[in-house]
Amino acid sequence: MSTKGRVFDPRLLENARGARCCLAVTVGLGLATTALVLAQSGLLAHVLAGAARGTGAGALAGTLIALLCVLLGRAAAAYGGEAAAMRAAAIVKSRLRRRLAEHTLALGPSWLAGQKRGEITTLATRGLDALDDYFARYVPQVLLGFLIPLAVLVRVTAADWVSGLIIGVTLPLIPLFAALVGMYSKDRTRRQWQLLAGLGGHFLDVVEGLPTLKVFGRARAQAEIIRTVSSQHRSATMTTLRIAFLSALVLELAAALATALVAVEIGLRLLGGHVGYETALLVLLLTPEAYLPLRNAGAQFHASVEGTVAAGHAFEILDCKPPAPGPARVRAAGREPAPAKPNLRRDPVVLTDVELSYPGRAAPALTGVSVTIRPGDRILLIGPSGAGKSSLFGLLLRFAEPTAGRITAGDTDLAAIPVTRWRRQLAWVPQRPYLFAASVADNIALGAPGATPAAIREAARLAGADDFIMALPFRYDTTLTEGGDTLSAGQRQRLALARAFLRDAPLVLLDEPTAHLDTVSARQILAAIESLAARRTVLLASHRAHPGIGATKTIELDHGRLRPAGPVLPSGLALGAGDPAGLVVGQ
Repeated sequence: MSTKGRVFDPRLLENARGARCCLAVTVGLGLATTALVLAQSGLLAHVLAGAARGTGAGALAGTLIALLCVLLGRAAAAYGGEAAAMRAAAIVKSRLRRRLAEHTLALGPSWLAGQKRGEITTLATRGLDALDDYFARYVPQVLLGFLIPLAVLVRVTAADWVSGLIIGVTLPLIPLFAALVGMYSKDRTRRQWQLLAGLGGHFLDVVEGLPTLKVFGRARAQAEIIRTVSSQHRSATMTTLRIAFLSALVLELAAALATALVAVEIGLRLLGGHVGYETALLVLLLTPEAYLPLRNAGAQFHASVEGTVAAGHAFEILDCKPPAPGPARVRAAGREPAPAKPNLRRDPVVLTDVELSYPGRAAPALTGVSVTIRPGDRILLIGPSGAGKSSLFGLLLRFAEPTAGRITAGDTDLAAIPVTRWRRQLAWVPQRPYLFAASVADNIALGAPGATPAAIREAARLAGADDFIMALPFRYDTTLTEGGDTLSAGQRQRLALARAFLRDAPLVLLDEPTAHLDTVSARQILAAIESLAARRTVLLASHRAHPGIGATKTIELDHGRLRPAGPVLPSGLALGAGDPAGLVVGQ
């Protein structure tokens, strides 16, 4: 059963394990607040009754000092409880964000391609921030809403059973009204969150694609869409706030009527001499305290719902299962002992009758693929868009798992090899490499953390990137923009090749590295790839083969099926030779 949007999601409380100390402090201070509330009312009733009887200030000095200490203690307990709860919220948010990021990485690009990445970004940032209200205000108020009314009810009943009976009958009305209003407002709050997530995601997508939108004259149309979604979110927010204000009015009215009922009956009995003055004061002072925590909990409920709804969406992502090996691979892996670490410098990678199907697609992306990648091979993988080249790379990178067939490395099934251990022996240069808002050196060292400056510069030199890097304002310490927009496509590609050189992996996967480049930049990239191919196994994807590109093996993909497309060329990988125009092809 889905727990999305529950007030108390068990999984949300499970993620608070690292915050147990903070929550324990919150509970302890809640108990202290309960005791201080009773002490405050008792002391204040004693002072007022003594003053009414004409007791001097000197005789009441000790009680007044004790009352002042209780008031200061109550303020300190309230502050400490909220501070501890805020700390707990920070711990839970950090844990959820870390789990969300790790799980999204485990799900891989294949899963992420079918998601709205902007909404996931909004969820991990603004969405989970709403848990502050849940942990810092709502949870403490629910705790106090249980402890204080119970303690007040016991204390009032001990002093005057009639007033205790009235409080006991009217107290359940507050949570009843809060629950009725909460059921009505939950859907409204969920819609508000969905609109916010959609707005954040769409805005992020528009900003990323703004150059394309400007070129095709669609920027104004997208601005209108953002204006429409913003207006819908504003309307949903105002509806939610209106419900919150009305619910606060209902709770205040119910509490005021119940308090007035107690005040009337205790006043009449006081006039009739059936109850003492100090007792009547104690009852009148404690009665509002019985309803106050429940009213506060009801008021904070609306602020907390957004956080629980966002957490529910986060748990939906965490419930998604990473790609699992196909049945044949599971059986094969189960028969094998714990594998030794395969060495791709000497062990071949063998694909046997591999099939890959994506959920929701009728036709498989790959069918009956069998190929052997031997150490030192220079393989040219060709085929049109949609032929399955990226799917084959996804299998080798472990972004996806085959639904049938088997992939082995050195006679060890790939399913039995830990993903991190396997990927240490791979270097991948995607068609559109991503650069982060960090220094040039940090971007090159992405695949080899801790690399020395000398090693980073040598990798850049081999990739043909050293010259333009040295022309930058701060050279290797120059901070790039997100995505590397200040660099040309060829410069970004050379930085990606520098990553591969620095990683020094035995198997290199190149996904159309010269796509969208001009002829001069393509020649430079191909020259760098020729250097990269030395002492490594290279698998290079392109749209079609050309005579100027030599390779030890050429394989063609056609509608997910793999077949040889040309003879083995003894000249090796002469990727820098001839006209590279055949590789300068867009998707």
